[in-house]
Amino acid sequence: MRIVNRSLRFEIEDHMKQHGYNINQLAELSGINPGNLSMALNGVSRSMTINQLDALGKVFGKVPGWLYELYTEECISDERLSRPRLVSYLVRCAEVGRNDCIDAVVSKILDHSKNVKIIFSAAEKLFYKGRNGEAERFYEIVVSAVKDSFSEMLAMSHYRLFSIATRGTDAEKNWKAVIRFDPFRNRLPENDQLDAVFQLARVCYSLKKWSEVEEYAGELELLSTTLCSQEEIAPKRHPVYYYGMGLLYKAAIAEERGLFELSKKYVLNYANLEWFEPLDESGQNEVERFKTWGKANLYTLEVLTGNERIIDEYADYLASLNRLNDVVAGLNNIIASANKYGFNVDRVLARFSGSIARFDLFNGDPILSDRHLQYRYHKALYAFRQNRVPEGLYETLRCLSLAKQMKKYEDTFHCISLFEKYREHASVEQLKAYRLAVVGEEV
Repeated sequence: MRIVNRSLRFEIEDHMKQHGYNINQLAELSGINPGNLSMALNGVSRSMTINQLDALGKVFGKVPGWLYELYTEECISDERLSRPRLVSYLVRCAEVGRNDCIDAVVSKILDHSKNVKIIFSAAEKLFYKGRNGEAERFYEIVVSAVKDSFSEMLAMSHYRLFSIATRGTDAEKNWKAVIRFDPFRNRLPENDQLDAVFQLARVCYSLKKWSEVEEYAGELELLSTTLCSQEEIAPKRHPVYYYGMGLLYKAAIAEERGLFELSKKYVLNYANLEWFEPLDESGQNEVERFKTWGKANLYTLEVLTGNERIIDEYADYLASLNRLNDVVAGLNNIIASANKYGFNVDRVLARFSGSIARFDLFNGDPILSDRHLQYRYHKALYAFRQNRVPEGLYETLRCLSLAKQMKKYEDTFHCISLFEKYREHASVEQLKAYRLAVVGEEV
């Protein structure tokens, strides 16, 4: 028996003596089968599992991670390497913060390139447990270790890193994540390609990177009809969802460019997807979802082209949907149109005051947070046009705060320019808040 193995068992046996436990008593307290515990402690045909070590540590009142530095010989020796045991060990080390043990194991096993699969497996387990920070470290090790640029494992590691990096609203960080992952999107396993392209499109949409959104939208249409004609391919959602999102993004880009008739064409296309085959129950649900979005966006196009008569009908429709996401998108369109054509929409804003008060709940979602930011900017312009200057300054400061948090530099500049235009009307408190937001210090 090797010294380290003896040391691990010596520590356990020493604590048994200190507490006066025999094998049967320790087995009962730890929940470990007495025979298994006996064989593990004696090193006879059975190694100790990391869960058993945790259970023993709990009995002895030790903190999680107790004796982990002595456990590696249960997984690695000159004769063998236990992959399942190593994966479980690395996951537990990450969970309890034993980074020293991780470093020691990684330096040993990466002498052989095939062992990088162990690191990847540990990363995947942590990712699906929601331990993103811990998983990120392992994915970065994989990215550094894999030399084959067409490796699916390398592509998947980049995809996971992209998913982790883009969970917040930091625009600068999100754009860097897009640039890093983009070259690997078509090297993923086929089951993951559609959702990966969708996530790229979604992030770029939140960043207003319209050329990139247009490219990914085209890929969504193509992939959803070609790749998913193969029965063995199973993306996260029904293929019709990705096809519809490709059209929806194209409609949004056309709207952004002022091409309202083209946008309407795309809207009508994604609002009528019953022809898509095959359609099971989940596919039918997606078709209905796009019908709902299509109706809302037809209202949007009417409002954006100056149809004031339809505003109250549009508001009724938004209220019937009773979804905060739809309300913020709809109000943005209504108030932007009011600013462009000189409409008064105070009644609509009053009607949705309860929903508006909840827009801060979007913090964390890049698209919805951006919609909240745009609402505050449009609302500031609207207030100034209605000669409600204090209200306009208040909304400008709200928008500025959101833009700074999200590192949206262009929006930050617009807010600063707008505030400066009305600066002479600002109260002392507003000036303090403005200086704090801009330079990080009070007047």
